[in-house]
Amino acid sequence: MPSIFTRILNGEIPCQKIAEDERFFAFLDIRPIHAGHTLVIPKEEIDYIFDMDDPLLGDMMVFAKKVARRIKKAISCQRIGVMVAGIEVPHAHIHLVPISSVADLSFAKAKPASPEELAKVAELIRKA
Repeated sequence: MPSIFTRILNGEIPCQKIAEDERFFAFLDIRPIHAGHTLVIPKEEIDYIFDMDDPLLGDMMVFAKKVARRIKKAISCQRIGVMVAGIEVPHAHIHLVPISSVADLSFAKAKPASPEELAKVAELIRKA
């Protein structure tokens, strides 16, 4: 059964796409810790990030870096925090979260965002 992220890639579930290339995809988390919270995934469905081969993992981080720079331009924050939990969805992914302190990287702060809120934030980042 495809992961929810594969279903997003296949267009079965809507998302606010931030960036895409031939191997990676970035989209807004629907339960953001902070506005601009973005997920970066490989298009290939790989369960665990450290099961990715080294070149693919390295390239995914380079892709994430480009996305993080766009988020930082669009969203007021001190830095873009990077987190890999890897438990909740069986598809490797990196969380990019706008933060101003270490305490800002807490999933306890996450709450659902409306489709309108997500669309507004996504447009800011895509324009950056």
